[in-house]
Amino acid sequence: MKKQTAVFFYILGVYVVLQFIWWGYHLIELSSEIHPNNSPNKRVVMVIGEGLVFFVILMFGLWKIRASIQKEMKMSKRQNNFLLSVTHELKTPLTSNKLYLQTLLKRKNLERGQQEEMLSQAITENKRLEDMIENILTATRIENHRLQLNFEELNLSREMTQIVDKWSKSRVPVLLSIEENIITKVDLFVIETVLHNLLENALKYSGDNPKIEVYMTKTNKTITWGVKDNGKGIDPNMKSDIFKKFVRIGNEETRAQKGTGLGLYIVKNLLVFHGDTIHYLPNKPQGAHFKITRNERK
Repeated sequence: MKKQTAVFFYILGVYVVLQFIWWGYHLIELSSEIHPNNSPNKRVVMVIGEGLVFFVILMFGLWKIRASIQKEMKMSKRQNNFLLSVTHELKTPLTSNKLYLQTLLKRKNLERGQQEEMLSQAITENKRLEDMIENILTATRIENHRLQLNFEELNLSREMTQIVDKWSKSRVPVLLSIEENIITKVDLFVIETVLHNLLENALKYSGDNPKIEVYMTKTNKTITWGVKDNGKGIDPNMKSDIFKKFVRIGNEETRAQKGTGLGLYIVKNLLVFHGDTIHYLPNKPQGAHFKITRNERK
């Protein structure tokens, strides 16, 4: 919504309030002319009392409209940032793969090692593209309530270790603090998607020397696990918004970190659907800590 619309709303609101006061004044005058024998104080109190009720309802309505306008403006800005981000994220791997293929086609005398390196880079870019498209599709399924969970009893300790080991081979080493042989019923797609997004988020904001830890413990019927990093953490002013759709820190045209603003939104909604809870906590001495809690069903 444009700034001019907000200005028009405020002008209209002021006009309505002034008109309310004006008509209230004339209503008191008219009442005194029609009923000259009635007590003026009683008449004024009655008009003011009824007017205050209407005034409170009017101001509440204006406040709700204002809140709605601000919400729509924020969502519109986030959607614009999302489109800018997706355009960039789609263009980059496609351009890179096109360059790799053109190089392989034109320079047929390249050594085998060089060819394999370029093909490996192309596969990495393609995987990045697949992950982004999968996130968009998952967000769409969440919005349309079309997710179907498939719970199965698994050794969650082993599954999470394998997921992290596979991820770290193409990214950075991860410190594992996972209690062994935690057996529980989970949807593996949810666990893998959530863990991937949290790891990518940690890597994205951990700077040049990332230190990432994945942990998991079980106490009685409660499983607690999470991801910690040594980045800058989340601005306290952004804590209430980080799990919302399209939310990313900074301006989309100047931001250095890649992404679409869907990662934490997907994480939050998948875990809620899965029956788990997630909380953001500041890591000590610095960084972000996303803590997930699962209470096992009896």
